[in-house]
Parts: sequence; C-alpha cells; structure tokens
Amino acid sequence: MISKEDEKLLAVLKHNARASISDLARMMDLSRSTVQTRIAKLEQSGIIKGYSVDYGDDYLASLVSAHVSIKVRQKLTAKTNIELKQIPQVSALYAISGEYDLIAIVQAQSTEQLSHILDDIGNLDGVERTNSSVILETKFKR
Repeated sequence: MISKEDEKLLAVLKHNARASISDLARMMDLSRSTVQTRIAKLEQSGIIKGYSVDYGDDYLASLVSAHVSIKVRQKLTAKTNIELKQIPQVSALYAISGEYDLIAIVQAQSTEQLSHILDDIGNLDGVERTNSSVILETKFKR
C-alpha cells in the first residue's frame, strides 16, 4: 500500500520522469530529502522499475506501424518471445487467444524497413505464420 503523497509523486513522475528532485520537491511542497527517500523506497519496492522515453507526436506520425499476428510452434514459444524482444522495432508483444498466439506491435522508419522486419519475424525459429495489418491512422489513443 502506498501513501497519497507517493501516488502524487508517481503521477508527477509519469508526466515528467526527467523532473529534478528540486522541482519535484517544489511541486509537492516537500523537502528534497523527503522526495529522494520516497523515490528510493518506490524503486526498491519495485513500484518504480525504470524510466522511459515517450516519443513526440511528430516523430510517431513519421513511423510506419503494424500489428503482426504470429502463430508459434508451442514448444518454441519461450525462445520466440526472447528473439522477438531482441528486435528493437518490436515495441510491444502480447499473448492472445484465438488462431494466433501473439500480436507484436512493430514500428519502422519506412515500409521498406517494415518489410524486412516482417521477413525477419517470419524467419524466426518457431514461427509458423504471420498476418500483418499496417496502421493507417490513429483515431484516438488513451
């Protein structure tokens, strides 16, 4: 269970993970040492596992994105997951129910690069077949 102050700190960090300790302390009306201690506690407890980069809308709009459904041979699922994680353009991987086993979200610089990545995914040991859908436009995102 975390405190209301920790929830507030997490919300501020989610909005701007690069904020300085001084800025965080000022926003929360707490001392720098209190904020530092709270962050360390949240990291040690595993509530904060890391910090990441959010791409800007203009950069995201320049990428070609696709959902790639992947059918995997059952005994090679773990190996395939590890190999997919090694492809930097695979931004997310989900296990799903139905005809396919996985959906990968792929983001490429161009359709040519996307084509090569799809070939790479299809050639992975354990991948039986894939089905790709290029994302034409994002209507909304939450």
